[in-house]
Amino acid sequence: MARKYIARDPRTGKPIEVGGSSTSEIAYEPEKGRWSVLIPSDVMSLAEGTLESRQVRWNGETHVLKRRDGVRGLSHVPKSMILPAHALLLRAFEDREPEIRVAALEVLPEFAVRKSDELFDWLSVLLDDENTKVRRAASEALARAAPTFPSGVRSSLANELRSTDQHRRSCAWKGLEGLTKTWPEVVADHVDGLLLEPNVDLRRKAAKMLNTIVSTKSSVVWDLVSWALSDEDAQVRRTVAKSLPRLAKQDVRMGTMFAERAIVDTDADVRLSAIRTLERLNRGHGRARNLIIAGARSDDVRVRRACVAMLPKLMSEDELRILVDDLVKTETDQALVATLMQYRFDAMLEGTEEEKNAGLSPALPVPELDREILSAQGKPVGLSPSPPEPGREQPPASITHEEEDTSSTSPPPLVEQRRPTQDELMGYHDDDDEFDDEYMMDEPYD
Repeated sequence: MARKYIARDPRTGKPIEVGGSSTSEIAYEPEKGRWSVLIPSDVMSLAEGTLESRQVRWNGETHVLKRRDGVRGLSHVPKSMILPAHALLLRAFEDREPEIRVAALEVLPEFAVRKSDELFDWLSVLLDDENTKVRRAASEALARAAPTFPSGVRSSLANELRSTDQHRRSCAWKGLEGLTKTWPEVVADHVDGLLLEPNVDLRRKAAKMLNTIVSTKSSVVWDLVSWALSDEDAQVRRTVAKSLPRLAKQDVRMGTMFAERAIVDTDADVRLSAIRTLERLNRGHGRARNLIIAGARSDDVRVRRACVAMLPKLMSEDELRILVDDLVKTETDQALVATLMQYRFDAMLEGTEEEKNAGLSPALPVPELDREILSAQGKPVGLSPSPPEPGREQPPASITHEEEDTSSTSPPPLVEQRRPTQDELMGYHDDDDEFDDEYMMDEPYD
């Protein structure tokens, strides 16, 4: 089972603390191999040399293990055997046989988790061993140990990062990359020194490493970004400028300040990175808006295109048309001129009838209940024709020329309509009125 480990100073044994920042705990599990099936007593005997060989079964095959395998299995001994195992490991570092020294270096990172005294001192010595295989094994051990023991390998790592040997330098950069996940503050310290190197390749690699730790909210990292943006090499500035959008997402103020510097850089790629940074900022207010408007007049057509594409998101329609009229006068790129003309075009004023009507809001739908009420009252719904009234003749569907002439000369016939009487309006019945009239006519006058 893997055991969680809290990094400690290899000299004092105390936990390492850097500025109160939290550090990821690393879980180390010893690498398995044919030596992992040995019992602890055989591991100690083989590493000491008192036992010449031991035959074991591993992955369905028979293996004969010797002293090299015993040294390699020292990380599997129980806690009660750590002290004698540590002494055997120190003896293996100074053994005359290169393969024994290589085995000791292979087990060093995982054994250091349990007891690290003097191990990294021997690592720094064996990095310059006379044997090529030993030197390569030491470089690989450095890469594996760096993420967990930054203080133990600090000086060795700094030297190996600047080594002229390709393998040693590659292993050192691999170890520094592993440190970005556990100790970004230590990486910042190494990058600080590397950015001052006269070798441009080291500065370019340091800029790439800076991109991996830019998410750390640290003033030290911001200072490194500022220095890298002022580097004389354009590639260094391009690499660091790519990290500005992520930086702006964390801190708007710092992102705006760096974008303001990068947008006037002599390199076009740096300026484009500044534009992408401004897209992450609050573009409607402050210096970010002014930088985008100024970028629309840049000498670089790519910068102008990127800034012009953001103008509709920053300005109202009236402000945009005024600015577009000014930009069109000096714009030389035809594709960009066409884009600006689209911004200036107003379909409601300059478009066709269909384009003007397309901007009108449609009428709200009539509720179904209102439709039923209007239909019951014989009234039209919306723009639909009203039903014909009873007793009123409808005009013919089509009218010939002769009928049209006739209708224009003669007035339409009048339709007699009977108006209701006052009694009918008051609700009196006609039958009662007729009875009263007959009664009065039959009765003689006095």
